[in-house]
Amino acid sequence: MKDTAEDIVRRATVAFNAGRPQDAQQLCERGLVRAPGEPMLSHLLAAVLFTKGEIAPARTHVETSLARRPDNAAARLLGARIARAAADYDAALAHLDRAIALKPQRDLFIEKARTLELAGHRALAREAWQAILKAIPEHQEAAARLGRLAWDDGDLAGAVSLLERATRSDAPASVWFDLGVARQDLRDHGGAAQAYRQAIALKPDYAEAALNLGIALTEGGDPDAAMRAFARAYGLRPQLFGSIAMALTSAPHGRLWLDEGALRNALAG
Repeated sequence: MKDTAEDIVRRATVAFNAGRPQDAQQLCERGLVRAPGEPMLSHLLAAVLFTKGEIAPARTHVETSLARRPDNAAARLLGARIARAAADYDAALAHLDRAIALKPQRDLFIEKARTLELAGHRALAREAWQAILKAIPEHQEAAARLGRLAWDDGDLAGAVSLLERATRSDAPASVWFDLGVARQDLRDHGGAAQAYRQAIALKPDYAEAALNLGIALTEGGDPDAAMRAFARAYGLRPQLFGSIAMALTSAPHGRLWLDEGALRNALAG
């Protein structure tokens, strides 16, 4: 007795969840040889290929699945993510709009907000994130993205308020970094340093955060701590030397380094 498509999907899903994506892929491919275009197998194969970064074949298989089952909201969401990875934002938004019409769920609205922003539709993205934050006041990503959009628009106070809201719960290093930048632009050097330190605690190899921490500490009048931060940044990414040298000599509390070799030695410890 031959396995049904449902049987193959179950076995392939078990293989994938067990960390054997190649086995899952082979099961789907063999099933599709017997049943070309079968929508469940095509959908699952697209998902497996997408996780492997094989965007073009993943897109082909999800479109094959949708050709048979155009009203499958889960396949529409996968199609949107794959199209977005291919930078085809119009197609991604079309998939999301169809999925939302079929099954309006929170994740779909979040995916749409992300896609609008990536597509450069700033006003629409802001509206989408605002709607999410209104419906879910504790939504961290919405607050963080709105904070970054406010910073881009020059609304520094609004950016700080939103980014501080985003960091009330566990936030990634990138959000703390954005908060540091916004505080620094408001000349809140102490608050900026605190945010950069948090970013570094979460991501110890965050060279940009170490560089900005050094700048904040220099501008805040703590040159010794600034040098330690700059040394960290230099150790992580020696290409930042020029930025470090400029920061050390341009800030009100900076130091003048005339000898490049001496500065490199000081940073190298």
